[in-house]
Amino acid sequence: MTPFEELREVVCLLHAELVRNDLVAWTAGNVSGRLPGGDRFVIKPSGVSYDDLTPESIVVCDLDGNRVAGELSPSSDTAAHAYVYRHMPDVNGVVHTHSTYASAWAARGEAIPCVLTAMADEFGGEIPVGPFALIGGEDIGRGVVATLKGHRSKAVLMQNHGVFTIGDSPKNAVKAAVMCEDVARTVHVSRQLGEPLPIAPAHVDSLYDRYQNVYGQRSAK
Repeated sequence: MTPFEELREVVCLLHAELVRNDLVAWTAGNVSGRLPGGDRFVIKPSGVSYDDLTPESIVVCDLDGNRVAGELSPSSDTAAHAYVYRHMPDVNGVVHTHSTYASAWAARGEAIPCVLTAMADEFGGEIPVGPFALIGGEDIGRGVVATLKGHRSKAVLMQNHGVFTIGDSPKNAVKAAVMCEDVARTVHVSRQLGEPLPIAPAHVDSLYDRYQNVYGQRSAK
């Protein structure tokens, strides 16, 4: 199996994580991925049931969003994903969902404040809001890039729309989408009880550094 065939298989399987974590309804949402430094990416076909996805059905596109392999039409969000890859060379995975709680924040045009250590760990601060943009062209991608470039968050709430997340791999972009919905739900519940308490910026920095550079298993040098 070639690296590109492996990527199509990985991206196909990761769509099941969106379903398993209740991040999508019907055929909404998508995962894409590219090999580091590559000039092509793979993405879910438009309107195809998650149950019917196979590695062969995952569509291959160039960085302008043109289909170069596969028999199905790519996701309606392909142009947005392509724009992100062209302008953020370290990004190798992009995810889009309409997960319930995060999309509720997006409908209000309100950033999720950093009031949980899990947010500081994963996102390094608040989860920001990006501008309203219509589906089908590059405008969503422009909004994602403009919001996340220079921001530690790997997730953005696109106003009146839903969630886009990025990662250095498709799996890490999916992880960010799962964590985004988790903290969106918890912070929402917290606000029903009263005003959540913010975490001091210095503590956010410390938590983010620990999680990114110390937490988990590290290979011996």
